[in-house]
Amino acid sequence: MGVSGNVVALCSYETTKLVRIHSVRLGSLKWTLNATVLLFICVLMLWNRKYQQFDQVVSSVTAKVKGVARMQLPGEEAVIWDEADYSGPSQDKNSFFVVTNVIVTKNQKQGRCPETPSSGRRCRHHNDCKRGAWEPHSHGIQTGSCVKFDALARTCEVAAWCPVEAKHKPPRFTPALLASAEKFTVLIKNNIHFPAFNFIRRNILPEMTESYLTRCQRGNDSLCPVFTLGDVVHQAGGNFSTMAVEGGVIGIQIKWDCNLDHLTRRCLPAYSFRRLDQKESNKTLSPGFNFRFAKYKTVEERTLYKAFGIRFDIMVFGQAGKFSFIQLVVYIGSTLSYYALTTVLMDWLIGTTCYAAEEGQNYSERKVESIPDKKECILCVSYVDEENIRLVKMSRKKRLQDVKTICVQTRKEDIGHMMATLCLLPDPQPSPTKPQRRPPSWCKCGGCSGSPLPQEELCCRRSDEGACVATSALFDKLSLQRPLLEALLVYQEPLAQTPPSAAALRRCAYRQYIVWRLGVPPADARPAIPRCCVMRIREAFPSPDGRYGGFALANEAEM
Repeated sequence: MGVSGNVVALCSYETTKLVRIHSVRLGSLKWTLNATVLLFICVLMLWNRKYQQFDQVVSSVTAKVKGVARMQLPGEEAVIWDEADYSGPSQDKNSFFVVTNVIVTKNQKQGRCPETPSSGRRCRHHNDCKRGAWEPHSHGIQTGSCVKFDALARTCEVAAWCPVEAKHKPPRFTPALLASAEKFTVLIKNNIHFPAFNFIRRNILPEMTESYLTRCQRGNDSLCPVFTLGDVVHQAGGNFSTMAVEGGVIGIQIKWDCNLDHLTRRCLPAYSFRRLDQKESNKTLSPGFNFRFAKYKTVEERTLYKAFGIRFDIMVFGQAGKFSFIQLVVYIGSTLSYYALTTVLMDWLIGTTCYAAEEGQNYSERKVESIPDKKECILCVSYVDEENIRLVKMSRKKRLQDVKTICVQTRKEDIGHMMATLCLLPDPQPSPTKPQRRPPSWCKCGGCSGSPLPQEELCCRRSDEGACVATSALFDKLSLQRPLLEALLVYQEPLAQTPPSAAALRRCAYRQYIVWRLGVPPADARPAIPRCCVMRIREAFPSPDGRYGGFALANEAEM
């Protein structure tokens, strides 16, 4: 039997239970929300091209700068600088450099000379200088001698290229020596490759001719690969004249966003510019950008140049997309969960005041099935002096009459059962005389008796004033009339051969009270019968041996 049961369980299928509500308003709202979600999914798919497979760009860049400038050094004749002079000694990968200002130290030779006070150590005696010592900012190695630098200062003598560089920073408010570099042009050549699609392209498009590159301007043609240095700095948010004094770093960004589908094919570069270094030199240490290089006349004589300029870093990024059926299926599968938002929103609207309270409660009861915790028993209590019913937690230490209420609910009438009861109601018979009892302290009606179980200590009333429900004529008619109870038992079991026992009559009487006072109890709560009513029913239908099932049997039998 165990193996057979497992096989049957494996061959079963479980599915979700749905609740269908026939409502024009809810139906219209449902389709409106579904259409909104579908529209959002389609717009998102087309906007971000979620139906495509993407590949990242592989790129190479070269740059060619054009321009000639006149440089006038103080006290000397003007000289002409071309690409070989202002481009620096070497070019980095994906970047180029343009000299805009220089500090020149001419006729340097190997020898001994005093170090500058800003780079070396000041001294008074030879003992202040250490032979062979070197400091990070020094231009040479100390010889151990203290010599006169000028009329005011003495410094340690160094073995170096003499005379040493005396000036380190250009005047901040003096125009740069190569300020005319603002009009220089640069041609950027960018080759890209998307390996996944075997697609190759250049930023110099096939339709661009040599004459086009000569006359194109960025102002009216966003695809022109020829840039003016002044325009690049301006679009990056800088001023070329100010930046040329101490130099800086500018980023040229080339973005490729390619759609390789045949119907919507498009693969063009988009250029943008930004400054990468600190704009305000007075707020940062070592501002701008500079380096040194030398031009040698002979092996032992040279001219030293400290060059300030602008470095342009070219950064290429982007992706290409092409239709992929697999990506489309994955996207559709991932977006199906958005339709759950419709259910969540509609359930929230039904459960709030935006919808009819009775319809919302009916929907909630039909959709949600509450399963109580086995360790926690919820009891349903009805007082004769209150219209609604109360839900309380059963306690084995505290009497039921004093337990705090969890919530209050509206009583639901069991119309079908009450109609059948009224049809079978016989003529009234005199009820037996109720014996006098001394009520316990928790009793409000005066008809209850004590019980060793706290969960049975419940009165039919909440207040102190009023008669006991067990003394009412309707209680006698519905719960104590033997002919009515026998008729109800026969109605439930028409083929019963033996007359009903006292236990069956008691259970039927309990049920009559529950249907009368509690109606249809909540599915997750057990009905509790007042102690006065229980004693009246037991007196009317006593157990032959004097033993009764107590609270658990009396109530669980009616669930």
